[in-house]
Amino acid sequence: MCDLFAMETDTDVLIVGAGPTGLVLALFLARMGVRVRIVDKTAGPGTTSRALVLHARTLEFYEQVGIANTCVERGIKFDAVNMWVNGRHVARAPFDDLGEPFSRFSFIVVYPQDAQEKVLVEALAQLGVNVERQTEFASFEKFGGGVRAVLKRADGSEDVYRAKYLAGCDGAHSRVRELLGTGLPGGDYADLFYVADIEGSGATLNGEVNVALDDADFLIVFPMKNPGTGRLVGAVRRDATERKELTWEDVSQRAIEHLKLDVTKVNWFSTYRVHHRVANNFRSGPVFLLGDAAHIHSPVGGQGMNTGIGDAVNLAWKLAGVLHDRIDPAVLDSYEPERIAFARTLVATTDRAFEFATARGPLATRVRLTAVPLLLPNVFRFRSIRRFMFRTLSQLGIKYPNSWLSAGSAGEVSGGDRLPWVEWAEADGSRADNYQPFSSLTWQLHCYGNPADGVRASCEVHEVALHTFAWRAEMQRAGLVKDAIYLIRPDEYVAFAGGAGDAALLQHYLDAHRISGAR
Repeated sequence: MCDLFAMETDTDVLIVGAGPTGLVLALFLARMGVRVRIVDKTAGPGTTSRALVLHARTLEFYEQVGIANTCVERGIKFDAVNMWVNGRHVARAPFDDLGEPFSRFSFIVVYPQDAQEKVLVEALAQLGVNVERQTEFASFEKFGGGVRAVLKRADGSEDVYRAKYLAGCDGAHSRVRELLGTGLPGGDYADLFYVADIEGSGATLNGEVNVALDDADFLIVFPMKNPGTGRLVGAVRRDATERKELTWEDVSQRAIEHLKLDVTKVNWFSTYRVHHRVANNFRSGPVFLLGDAAHIHSPVGGQGMNTGIGDAVNLAWKLAGVLHDRIDPAVLDSYEPERIAFARTLVATTDRAFEFATARGPLATRVRLTAVPLLLPNVFRFRSIRRFMFRTLSQLGIKYPNSWLSAGSAGEVSGGDRLPWVEWAEADGSRADNYQPFSSLTWQLHCYGNPADGVRASCEVHEVALHTFAWRAEMQRAGLVKDAIYLIRPDEYVAFAGGAGDAALLQHYLDAHRISGAR
């Protein structure tokens, strides 16, 4: 064994930061039997948050650890996005008529970050893992293949802690990233933005998302659980941005007035700067960066929190596999290229959209006020475009085709793709789907039909669970092939896909990566 496992350690993974990214990483690792310690310098969980959108891909991850239904029930689903220009409703993009669902969660949920954190903390506590509050990460050094970290207590005392891996989930001002010395190139937007929870009345408090564009203003109205409430995201008046203490009176009211939104009470108000940055590296030896510590982008599409959670799930199964000696340690080299490529694409995409929504000047104003009302109604009229929009926003379309872990293809499904979700009716009338086995959080092989004998033998040798499903027309519509084989990673992505006669290629893949499915 390498020095990593010979080193005497206090835990397997030390996680710095107890936001959604750190909590999800801790939860998945704990469920996979990994020793974790999660610390945070704050005195308690957040009570307010800017992040509030839960997308379908995140809900699929949450379903693996048993908390998806709780989040859906406590949140609010919305089925459409409305566009307004100068107070005039110009387009509505419904997501409830997309035809065959992409996922059991073919919708978007508003469930604020602080509420999610409570659910995650409770789930962790049930596994015997508690967040260590008022514990600040001060420094670390690489030591014996792992890390030796210095933690500061609230009383000023210090604790030296040893871990095999260190995960920096400590946000935009990450101390872990600072000590690593990896840059965070990108830029900042000039405007100052606000987020506010309000009570009131008006056409935009309708249980859907409403986006308003104006000649020099923009506003997003998100629905909240209680009727007559909403969360607003908009811009602070430029003449007020230099003040130290800003209030609701300092926000730009133009779009609010155009929407005839009557705000009767402001329950919570905060301002923030928007950045668009991606770290140069997401890994340095035993140290990893995740979430806002690795990438920061605009709030367009509600992608930030969901992307950090995706980072956590991607890394969790890889760390667990290496720590349990169930996969080649080289698998950790795949974390950065898989996640940094998506982060860079996302930042570039949301940056363009945000610049369009906030740009000022005669040309930008003319485009927003003239072109948008003409184009959007026609664009949203096409179901295919709305389906594409949903797949993009929901992160169901994320794939890793260029990862060295991705191999083969069968039908429309290739290595690196998220396994298509398929649902069908059983003989007794109940509903079943092919995602039910994923709560095991282990490698597994799916065959939709009858697997060849060699496939069964390979699964037995490598302790990979084999799940067979009777062939149905729904599977063909999803792009799957009868009797083909799909080796699935613990994060529901296809690692290897092959035809019925590709048992030897499957065996080669399992051998090459030293995969063992059992825990």
